[in-house]
Amino acid sequence: MASRDQFQRFIFEHSQVRGAWVQLGESYREIGSQAPYPDSVRELLGESLVASVLMSSSLKFEGTLSLQAQGGGPISTLMAECSHDRYIRGLARFDEHSIREEDFEALLGQGRMAITITPAKGQRYQGVVPREENNLAGCLEEYFERSEQLATSLFLFADENGAAGLMLQRLPGHTEEDNELWERVNHLARTVEAGELLELDSETLLFRLFHEETVRLFDAEPVAFRCSCSRERTLGALEAIGKEECYSILDEQGVIEMDCQFCHSHYRFDRNDIDHLFTGHTLH
Repeated sequence: MASRDQFQRFIFEHSQVRGAWVQLGESYREIGSQAPYPDSVRELLGESLVASVLMSSSLKFEGTLSLQAQGGGPISTLMAECSHDRYIRGLARFDEHSIREEDFEALLGQGRMAITITPAKGQRYQGVVPREENNLAGCLEEYFERSEQLATSLFLFADENGAAGLMLQRLPGHTEEDNELWERVNHLARTVEAGELLELDSETLLFRLFHEETVRLFDAEPVAFRCSCSRERTLGALEAIGKEECYSILDEQGVIEMDCQFCHSHYRFDRNDIDHLFTGHTLH
């Protein structure tokens, strides 16, 4: 069995064609255990996590890339996020009584999908993902073609134990030889099966698919589940709610309690905490 929870970039030598591979095991199962996800919901969440890792390969700065979808189907919210250092988190909110089919469009219904890039320093960017294809990979390929002008092919798979994916991209400045290479490697990539991506290590998979090409594989990077929530960030959220609302909750409940929706960490704030937040002073 392949080593799980790894991400790797690769390039086709002397060309403007690049790729990335990812395989998730423990991180995917840990995220999937945060809620009683039905198989179809968990697998779509897995595909989204894989896509977020693959797309994060384009980040040239510290920050995060997230894929978010909101719709009127059984899955009302879908969110997957990957940081520049390959920490992932994700969730899906769903109505289990409404899930009748496992089809992508049926699960999400009509709604909005977006990619959000949030630098640690600088301005946030959000791009809308077209919802014209009936699978996540197809929608994201359309996004890259329209918004980034990058020819992109994505292969995303997930089952109950793991998730994996492969991404190919043709960069700007490509030549006629690059175009021929692009057609050739895409034809080969389309032969990949779910079991191969989910089980084979990167070297074996890429050799099996592209053994007639010269492929340079970069060092593997570990991927892990980690939530970015903290007591300080939660206090920041309370500050955004405002002083009047926070004291109103305190007067009614005595304390303010908040749970992280990604990792279920529990945060509790008393009047002293809120006094310090808004005045810098506490009572003893």
